[in-house]
Amino acid sequence: MATFSRFHKIALISLGAVGGGFAYYQLGSNEKKFGVQNSWTTNFTPSVKWEKNWDHREPESIVKPAKNGKGEDDNRYNEQIEKAKSKAVRHLFLIRHGQYHVDGNTDKERILTELGRQQAELTGKRLAELDIKWDLLVRSTMTRAQETAKIIGKHLPSDIEIKDCQLLEEGAPIPPEPPVGHWRPEPKQFFQDSARIEAAFRKYFHRASPEQTQDTYTLLVCHANVIRFFVCKALQFPPEGWLRISLSHASITWVSILPNGNVVLRSLSDTGHMEPKYITSR
Repeated sequence: MATFSRFHKIALISLGAVGGGFAYYQLGSNEKKFGVQNSWTTNFTPSVKWEKNWDHREPESIVKPAKNGKGEDDNRYNEQIEKAKSKAVRHLFLIRHGQYHVDGNTDKERILTELGRQQAELTGKRLAELDIKWDLLVRSTMTRAQETAKIIGKHLPSDIEIKDCQLLEEGAPIPPEPPVGHWRPEPKQFFQDSARIEAAFRKYFHRASPEQTQDTYTLLVCHANVIRFFVCKALQFPPEGWLRISLSHASITWVSILPNGNVVLRSLSDTGHMEPKYITSR
C-alpha cells in the first residue's frame, strides 16, 4: 500500500504540472486574443471616421483635379490646393441666455428674472477677464437672449460688431433619442425648426476662409437646444443625443474650428465664474 501511495502522489504531481502548463498556455493565448489595440495600429478599425469635408471647405473638394501625366497641371493643382487651405482658427463662444420668466404668454413677456440679469452680469465680467479681442457678437432675436447680450455687451469693447440673427432662435432641432416624456413637441415643430437651426449651424460653423490670416473670436448669445445641437453636430456625434446634455443659464461653451477642419470643444456649460447660488438650468 505504501508503494501504491507513493505512485499515486507522483501521478498527482505530474498531472498538476501538466495542468498548470496548459493553463499558462491558455492565459497567454487569451492575452494575445483580447489585447488592447491602439487607434494608430494597422489592425484597428475605428467604429466611426471623421468626415474631413463636413463644412464643404476641404481644399481637395473645391479645386479641380489635375490631369494625369501632365506636370504643368500638377503644379497648378498643388498651388491652388495651398491657396485654398485655411490658415487661422475660428473660436465660437456659445452663451446661453440668463434665467427668465417661463410663465410668460408671449416672447415679450419672457424676460429675464433678477437672477437671470445677475447671471448675465457675471458672464459679461468673465468674458472681459479673458482679455480676448472679440470680433463679433451675434444675438438671437428672442427677448431673453437680447437682454442677456445687452448686459454682456456692457463689459465688452464699445467697438465690437453686433448682429441679430433669427436663425439662432430657440426651437426643436431634431427628435431626441431617447424621447423625454415631459417634452414632446408636435412633429410639425421639428419640421419647421430643424431646417432653420441647421441653417444656423452652416452659417457659423465652418473653418476660416483662406484669406483670413488672424484667429477670430465670435460670441453667439442664444439658447440651450440650439447650443446642444450645435455641439453634437460640430463633434460629429449623433445629433439625436442633444437632449442628453444639460446647460446652465448664462453658461459658456467654447468651440474651436482648426485650419484643417478638426473641431475642439474647449468648454461645455462653463459656470466656474459663478458662485453656486447663481447657477440654474431651468
